[in-house]
Amino acid sequence: MNLILALGGGILVGVIFSAVHIPLPAPPTLAGILATVGVFLGYQVYHLFSC
Repeated sequence: MNLILALGGGILVGVIFSAVHIPLPAPPTLAGILATVGVFLGYQVYHLFSC
């Protein structure tokens, strides 16, 4: 449920930012988004194996 709420909130913020012509507070390309996901996954993998 939290993931659905987070996705919905993100979509809503993206629509609002586009409507008022404010630049997104996120990487504007797929490569930037994948880099952000990679950092998150690296963090999770480290904590998975460090315990």
